[in-house]
Amino acid sequence: MKTWFQNQLALPVLAAGLALILPGQLTGQTFTTIHSFSSTSDGANPGASLILSGNTLYGTASQGGSFGYGTVFKVNADGTGYTTLYSFTDGNDGGNPSASLILSGNTLYGTAASGGSSANVAGTVFKVTTNGTGFTTLYSFTGGSDGASPYAALVLSGNTLYGTTVGPNYETGLGGGTVFKVTTNGTGFATLHTFIGTPMYPETNTDGQSPLSLLLSGNTLYGTTSGGGMQFGTVFAVNTNGAGFKSLYVFTGSNEGNAPLGGLILSGNTLYGTSAGNDDLGLGYSAGDLNTNGSVFTLNTNGTDFTVVHSFTATSGSSFTNSDGANPSAGLILSDDTLYGTTPSGGGSGNGTVFAVKTNGTGFTTLYSFTATNDNGWIVVGAMVGPNVPYAGLVLSGRTLYGAAGYGGIWSNGTIFALSTNGTGFATLHDFAGQSLNSDGANPSARLILSGSTLYGTARQGGISGGGTVFAVNTNGTAFATLYAFTNGSDGANPFAGLILSGNTLYGTAASGGGSSAGGTVFAVNTNGKGFTTLHGFAVATYMYGHK
Repeated sequence: MKTWFQNQLALPVLAAGLALILPGQLTGQTFTTIHSFSSTSDGANPGASLILSGNTLYGTASQGGSFGYGTVFKVNADGTGYTTLYSFTDGNDGGNPSASLILSGNTLYGTAASGGSSANVAGTVFKVTTNGTGFTTLYSFTGGSDGASPYAALVLSGNTLYGTTVGPNYETGLGGGTVFKVTTNGTGFATLHTFIGTPMYPETNTDGQSPLSLLLSGNTLYGTTSGGGMQFGTVFAVNTNGAGFKSLYVFTGSNEGNAPLGGLILSGNTLYGTSAGNDDLGLGYSAGDLNTNGSVFTLNTNGTDFTVVHSFTATSGSSFTNSDGANPSAGLILSDDTLYGTTPSGGGSGNGTVFAVKTNGTGFTTLYSFTATNDNGWIVVGAMVGPNVPYAGLVLSGRTLYGAAGYGGIWSNGTIFALSTNGTGFATLHDFAGQSLNSDGANPSARLILSGSTLYGTARQGGISGGGTVFAVNTNGTAFATLYAFTNGSDGANPFAGLILSGNTLYGTAASGGGSSAGGTVFAVNTNGKGFTTLHGFAVATYMYGHK
């Protein structure tokens, strides 16, 4: 039996001796631990993206805190002034905040996936000021017709917050999540739509089940569901006043695929997206006996003219090869009239592709097919390592695409690559070394960031202590530099998420490590590799995802 929680684990809002230093690999590290906490009062396991305002970083820790159910925190960009703004009790306030925050003025808004005043501990919407005062539970979900478990981040427009829940109606066992709104003062809560949902597999209904993140345009919210419909997911629209809900498209699992996981992009009156296809990704989605490898699709915002721009062809053989790739799960890039994307499987060697296709469906081109040999890499969208860790995707600058391959290359530990938008000029900018302990890192899984002619990123493993690295490399492949190699000490380990760049400073999170705290860290490092600072070290949580 499939459940809404299995679907939630597949959402795309996050989860550790010296080697020879190769020529051209520069390391420059000045490590300073500002503070590493040994108690759990500050939180643990920050999985969502940080937000930066001025010189202050804000975030959530899904676990730990004074009561074991997570925190909202802030820390100055120089590592000073760490403050636990709020520590969740899993009571009326909620527990286990798992999504990123929204900042408006001096107020932070967010969701907590559990807790609340209901006996069903179905989660809350909350706000807290940036100085930690005025915590308010704006709404406590009942687990009834209003839904349960708000895992995704909110959307703010004016004084109204919009969001989704993924959980069922605990009273009936039915319901596949909701779309809701609530004003920033906590009044006017309204369930804009309740997805019908089904209690058992196959999850078939008319509107979908387990809605993902929302896209707001004008007075209309657009989104996708990972299941429901004909069990393969849907694209939907609903007015911000709750009227006019419409299933814009119900996936059938045929040539258009199923499980639209990559989110939507909007241009004019047209929505663009991808469907992942069958269960080759191991995401818990099944299309029965249908052999579908996903698609790129377009759809008018009024629900007309659904078009499969490209349907990825069936794979064959033990390596699951084809000509075009399979199971696209990262978001698309739109430039002029061309969509660019990646697949993690299929292609000439079964190891994924980079592709381009015109928005009218013509001119599909496999720009590159990864071979997993010594020339490139494979799994171009990174690795699915947990419920809040996104697939990496591409970066476009001018007519060049840049990306990270999580595996493969000369030493099978991944690559950084570049490729012209016409499919020529593929170049491996860097091959990550093959030892578990090395100088440069291994298995880059997050999206790169580009500043000028330099790419910055994280490798979740490898480095001189095996805890992962922060790196830089020029867009022409020269001057690769390990900016910092994590030791799994007070600095942390396993940086799964991407980076934020402000001025000459990179900010990020490490999912584990932190010395005696071992609950992960928030860190900063200069773009020249100097001045590494552990801005905060989180303690190991007393409670995991659960309730008292």
